[in-house]
Amino acid sequence: MASETLTVLVYSDDASTRDSVRLALGRRPAADLPAVEYVECATEWAVVERLRRGGIDLAVLDGEAVPAGGLGVCRTVKEEIFSAPPVLVLLGRPQDEWLASWSRADGVTHHPLDPVATAAAAARLLRAASVSAGTAVAPRG
Repeated sequence: MASETLTVLVYSDDASTRDSVRLALGRRPAADLPAVEYVECATEWAVVERLRRGGIDLAVLDGEAVPAGGLGVCRTVKEEIFSAPPVLVLLGRPQDEWLASWSRADGVTHHPLDPVATAAAAARLLRAASVSAGTAVAPRG
């Protein structure tokens, strides 16, 4: 992650869910990661179009979004977008984790959002993406 900031796309039809994700991740999801900028999307079309342009380090997709749930959006993204970023899906029920696997999500967290667990899951995906891209995060401090 050579850049000074990371870009996180947050998808939900519910503005309060998007706010909850931003609050959970904060300005930086972990001390060893750069600051985060957010791109918010409320429709599947907006997610796909924005991801096609590139420059997104992590996508957080609400599995409970209506009409296009984040699991279906994740499947579309993973199948149609070359070099799709890692995807963290938000699930309403633990029983839906098998659907997250089907959607090819890279990580899962649950509603109601636990800020610590959500930030940890996002940080894990961001670190893994930086290692696979050859831009590993240098420890701070």
